[in-house]
Amino acid sequence: MNGLALIGTGRMGKLVEELAPAHGFEVVLRLDSTHQEIDNDVVEAVDVAIDFTNAAAVPATVEKLAALGVPLVVGTTGWQDDLDRVRQSIERHHAEGAGLIYGANFSIGVQVFYKLAGAAAALLADETAYEAWVYEIHHSKKKDAPSGTALQIRSVLERGGWDRPVDMASNRAGSIPGTHQVGFDSDADTITLQHTARSRAGFAHGALRAARWMIGRQGFYEFSHVWEEIVGSSRP
Repeated sequence: MNGLALIGTGRMGKLVEELAPAHGFEVVLRLDSTHQEIDNDVVEAVDVAIDFTNAAAVPATVEKLAALGVPLVVGTTGWQDDLDRVRQSIERHHAEGAGLIYGANFSIGVQVFYKLAGAAAALLADETAYEAWVYEIHHSKKKDAPSGTALQIRSVLERGGWDRPVDMASNRAGSIPGTHQVGFDSDADTITLQHTARSRAGFAHGALRAARWMIGRQGFYEFSHVWEEIVGSSRP
């Protein structure tokens, strides 16, 4: 078993801990976003850490773990304004073996959804009769809106060649794990693609697969760029 540190003990942290043994991990350290003292003695048995806390806490968490050479998976969203600061922390501690992978969404299904949305955008990029939208709905406790996944979908459309406006809309209600929809509409027809999460398990499994992939790695990675390699490396 590899040693796993959990940063954040909320619903996602508890789910990651529950699923960790199936991915070959033992949780050896639990920390919250108040940043309890982290030092070499504390992380001695830690091979990798997973963060599901809050956006404001991410930069300080990254800095502390990077200085100790502990690779980190950041599942927290809403901190992208600090992306350069976080990247610089990893680069500054290259000699210590710092490594980080982050993502708007660690669900494998969502990664496939990105591919489909990008392909649709490319096919419709020159079809000026169509207009595009992205819609998402999550549980009422999710603070960032639009979600990181919705923002990533818009980026995917733009990388696919879509250079026209994309209307964005968000809702927060109840206990919904997350639904994302991208659509293209014209006078003649409507095309709709949708991903619906039934539970948070997909996010937790993806984060754990990413954590296994990060062991022994250095550098700064975005999940959507390497997920196929991660999935391939975790197959029997």
